[in-house]
Amino acid sequence: MNIEEFFELSAGKWFSHRTSHHLAFKQSEDGKSDIVIEMLAADHPEVIKLCQQYEIEPSTASCGARVTWNGTMEWDEEKHQGSTVLATVPNADNPDEGKLLREMGYAEKAPVAGSYKMGDDGALTLITEYETMWSEERLWFASPNLRMRVSVLKRFGGFSMASFTSEIRMGSTPAAKAAEAANAVNAPAS
Repeated sequence: MNIEEFFELSAGKWFSHRTSHHLAFKQSEDGKSDIVIEMLAADHPEVIKLCQQYEIEPSTASCGARVTWNGTMEWDEEKHQGSTVLATVPNADNPDEGKLLREMGYAEKAPVAGSYKMGDDGALTLITEYETMWSEERLWFASPNLRMRVSVLKRFGGFSMASFTSEIRMGSTPAAKAAEAANAVNAPAS
């Protein structure tokens, strides 16, 4: 699976359940969200604008997405909602690795560019360095309608958080493409 196929398979509406472990405080916290992921073509005006913001030639982007979320966390009454645009810019010599541009980061509310790597197993690994923290996320499909995610967030100064998220698609996928991608991921190596 390549980065474009991963984004295509991710498109749709998802119910997300996250358990986070705040290691410094020895506490766990649950969160729930509705997430909508919309595929954007590489030449979409928002993808072009994002590339220009990072001074990257827009023609080097391979795809993009708009991600919108609305959720709650166990320990606060606050609604956690927002949206961001993402764009992938593959390395010229290895398209399975590259930059992931974000209009707004998840851990800090500022634009941020990270790196991505597609594994041979179909899993996507994202590494992002923010001004005051570092994160690593790994996302994969257990089936076309079940996506898993694990992440580690480290603040400079020692505070860390680890989380596990399961995301269940609400509705259906374009069946043939989703089944084909899932089968390719789950097929035994030859």
